[in-house]
Amino acid sequence: MNLALRDIRHNLSRFSLTAVGIGMLLMIVMGMGGIYRGLIEEATLLVDRVGADLWVVQYGTRGPFAEISRIPRKLEDRLQAVPGVSSARAFVTYSVQREHMGKPLRMQVHGLSWPEDKGEWLPLVSGRHLGASHFEMIADRTLGLQLGDRVPLGKNVYTVVGITSDMFSIAGDGLAFFTLLDSLDIQYDYSGEAIRLERNARRARVARIDWGKTEPKLLERAELPSASLPAIAPPAVSAVLVQIKAGADPASVMAALSGWADVTVFTREQQNELLLKGVVDRSRRQLGLFRGILIVVSAIIMALILYTLTLEKLHDIAMLKLIGARNSVILSLILQQAILLGIFGYIIAFCAGKWVFPLFPRRVIITQDDLVFLALIVAAMSVVASVLGIWKAMRAEPNEVVS
Repeated sequence: MNLALRDIRHNLSRFSLTAVGIGMLLMIVMGMGGIYRGLIEEATLLVDRVGADLWVVQYGTRGPFAEISRIPRKLEDRLQAVPGVSSARAFVTYSVQREHMGKPLRMQVHGLSWPEDKGEWLPLVSGRHLGASHFEMIADRTLGLQLGDRVPLGKNVYTVVGITSDMFSIAGDGLAFFTLLDSLDIQYDYSGEAIRLERNARRARVARIDWGKTEPKLLERAELPSASLPAIAPPAVSAVLVQIKAGADPASVMAALSGWADVTVFTREQQNELLLKGVVDRSRRQLGLFRGILIVVSAIIMALILYTLTLEKLHDIAMLKLIGARNSVILSLILQQAILLGIFGYIIAFCAGKWVFPLFPRRVIITQDDLVFLALIVAAMSVVASVLGIWKAMRAEPNEVVS
């Protein structure tokens, strides 16, 4: 009978508890890798899903996800006149936190340039895309909203007409999609008192200049709604998404737009790079470093466990040497136990992770490559961890049996 298996059967409860402990530790290693990959996926998710070839943002900024970007919506018309541009649509993004049904509701709002963009590119699990220019929304299921729910935002109430899946912001908040006009109404919503005070302040500013003193009608116009005053620009958007015509040269379109002094232009790849090397860079590196530390700690713990198990078998190992057992038999005993411990720990980690990871507040993505990579790491850890036990076993003397 295999000595390693016989020893495991003799100490089954101890081996099982050790395998469970190693499995929980490996589950954390697996989870850290999944969180790392999930962070990257969430950071680049929207840029990849929107599918825009070029992102036109405020001059000198790095895009709507890295920092605040404000550009006039009329920029759409200018961009559509550029040779090689197929379409240009405005895009708005910002975070809001409100209260719904007595619970906090935090979400990342995205405004779609309806009717050109109705959200057909969104992965719906139920419901439909935006079908009206006002008072409809599509929400990710992590927000806890259901089809038909009515959500008050600002002075209006919005009905949930569609539910998406796995649509998160960089911060891990669920995404909610509105038409562009509705998203601007939510963003620039002010209370009645704030509007009244702003109009009074506007009237007072006009009254202090010469025109206000000589033209009384200017004072009356100063108290009108902002939208009716041509001197006040309409609300700005975060970016304009450009789609290049089939067969057009992207480099020439990029060169033409780069000459504009009021905007900065990024390709889809550049936008992703800015996110990974800017917004989430520190978090990404910290998760990678922490994962590496966990792997080292796991190897050390496995080495200490195997060393302890070897110490307990020193009398048996000395007996084997006394009856003439070769060193290869003793080496095989310890190495096989280390590999079996790693295998059972890996299986426990995989099974526990399948149950635990969906409960995490942030997305955990475990790919086939990650599983293979972790299996190789576990195999290497098992071999390395057995070295300390093998070293101690090789030093055992046969005369220890009779001492």
